[in-house]
Amino acid sequence: MNIEQIRDLTLKVKQNISKVIVGKDGAIDLLMVALISSGHILLEDVPGMGKTLLAKAAAKSLDCSFKRIQFTPDLLPSDLTGINFYNQKNCEFQFRPGPVFSNILLADEINRATPRTQSSLLECMEERQVTMDGETRTLSKPFIVIATQNPVEIQGTFPLPEAQLDRFLLKISMGYPAFEEGIQILKRFNGGDPLHEISPVAGLAEVIEAQNSYNKVYVSDDMLKYMLEVVEKTRKHPDILLGASPRASQALLKACQVYAIIQGRSYLLPDDVKYLVKPVLAHRLILKNTLQNRNNNADIILNQILLDTDVPSEEKLAGKSV
Repeated sequence: MNIEQIRDLTLKVKQNISKVIVGKDGAIDLLMVALISSGHILLEDVPGMGKTLLAKAAAKSLDCSFKRIQFTPDLLPSDLTGINFYNQKNCEFQFRPGPVFSNILLADEINRATPRTQSSLLECMEERQVTMDGETRTLSKPFIVIATQNPVEIQGTFPLPEAQLDRFLLKISMGYPAFEEGIQILKRFNGGDPLHEISPVAGLAEVIEAQNSYNKVYVSDDMLKYMLEVVEKTRKHPDILLGASPRASQALLKACQVYAIIQGRSYLLPDDVKYLVKPVLAHRLILKNTLQNRNNNADIILNQILLDTDVPSEEKLAGKSV
């Protein structure tokens, strides 16, 4: 699959999702970035913003399996991964797969589950496999976790460990709609649910092929240096206790490549990095000042790092574009 075909695929899916979601093109673009780059996404916002609806609309736009699980404090790891149960009829143990054995897993209010249950997702998210009773089972492709959490209510919640936050390619919020968008939402959902009216516009084979081809986007040495300089400065900043890891720099590169395709280019520009550096890096940073509003503080620091980093000249960035 070439770059134009990948862009056409993302546009088809985006237009289909937009039949349900009003005025959130940026969030949909980031969702497409996660889908094509095989990354997981964390949607953090107050209730009623359309986080679950966005995930469902994305799943319905693809001809794939979709599972949703509501995270609660009494949820067990086996409720996610599955269990081996004894079948008395056959006199043998059989494996009953859990919700992770799907292409898109919606983990609603992930921070309401205990750390033990949250950690059961680590292997699934990173290795795309489940190990139980000494047997390893590979998850189907693609496998993407779309997790939601409420940043306001902290009673009865368990903050995600840093190791799991690092597994999410992107962390984004939906935000309140503008006034005119609010009117469109009322009209669109008056008397019906547009989610029931959309149908798949892309198959699994197309998505997998796109996931295997997006790295054709050309990345110049100057762009690699620019990205790494931004990442390095997070490791040396006086207000950051723990900066971005090598996994974070790889995630930034992947996300930028897909975003360049969505923008209709076959090469990276500094604007791609500037647009994605906060959703990719902010949730991975540990600040010395542990205030509750940590991500906003991280955004401010990343803005300053971008201002302090020399931007490469755009004359050579296209290079031998594909």
